[in-house]
Amino acid sequence: MPPKRKAATTETLSDIEESSQSQSVAKKTKAANQSLDTAVAANGQPTNKVLPAHISFPPCTEGSVRLATWNICGLAATQKKGFKYYIEAEDPDILVLNETKVNSAPQDGILDSRFNHRKWAISGKKSYAGTALLSKHKPITISTDLPGHPNPDIVKGRLVTFEFEGCYVVATYVTNAGQGLKTLAEKNTWNQHFTAYIRELDQKKPVIWMGDLNVAPTAKDLANPKSNWNKTAGYTKDETEAFERILNPPESEQDTGKFVDVWRNMHPDDQHYTYFSYRFNCRSKGLGWRLDMFVVSERIVEKVKMCEIRSEIYGASDHVPVVMEIERELVTGMP
Repeated sequence: MPPKRKAATTETLSDIEESSQSQSVAKKTKAANQSLDTAVAANGQPTNKVLPAHISFPPCTEGSVRLATWNICGLAATQKKGFKYYIEAEDPDILVLNETKVNSAPQDGILDSRFNHRKWAISGKKSYAGTALLSKHKPITISTDLPGHPNPDIVKGRLVTFEFEGCYVVATYVTNAGQGLKTLAEKNTWNQHFTAYIRELDQKKPVIWMGDLNVAPTAKDLANPKSNWNKTAGYTKDETEAFERILNPPESEQDTGKFVDVWRNMHPDDQHYTYFSYRFNCRSKGLGWRLDMFVVSERIVEKVKMCEIRSEIYGASDHVPVVMEIERELVTGMP
């Protein structure tokens, strides 16, 4: 997620001013609804601040597997706010959790009972970062390394790769460029080595990359692009160009496969977000960022059956989950 601000800086005030028109529309929209449960912001996303009392989703498409990714902003905290009710309702075959903040592999009844294959990547810093990849299907291999990265401590807690019969599933909680972009150089190093890594995997098998990617790829992917451009972590020239190079490698890099940002590919015009800061009433105003995504090798994009942002699942974390369904044979090797 973008770094938290210590005070209302000029940039933050600019954000608020820039969104005044959207806020006005959002207020009218909210007033037109009969309850807070049905209120929506100007961009069409709900404005609830706690999980719904009842959560249900359609069953997985026949012949597909369902994958879900969610930055939970601390497992211990989210467990107290309805975490298990979402997991029960979604019932994914593969689940990625970001920012787990666990210091050892936890015991969680809902997760342990549903996922026989679990890998918790844990940061070297106490109660910091953390990525978990959990699956109902047995992987062939498991890795938490980012080959070539000069500082393994930075990688800890941020990357898990499962190899399956027909694909790799790569789970990431990508490093943040930091308050005032103080760790942008660190982020650039990550991007350099991760790009090489995902391309190497793609040459062997198709890749499903999922998690909190900590980048808003385009101006459509955050509420206030103008005031944040090249000032705020997640929306800088370096970060957006690095992401674009993964999707569309330069012509000079022959035999390099392309990737597709799945949700954006299926929702080209929507301005929906996956992260809403708890500050400044951002949820009610529809002021968010789309940071959590699925990116797949271009050659398997036609196998995707759906990809949706679970916009109503807010309050257990400042992020909402994203789900995707794809043909089962990619994971199991069987139709």
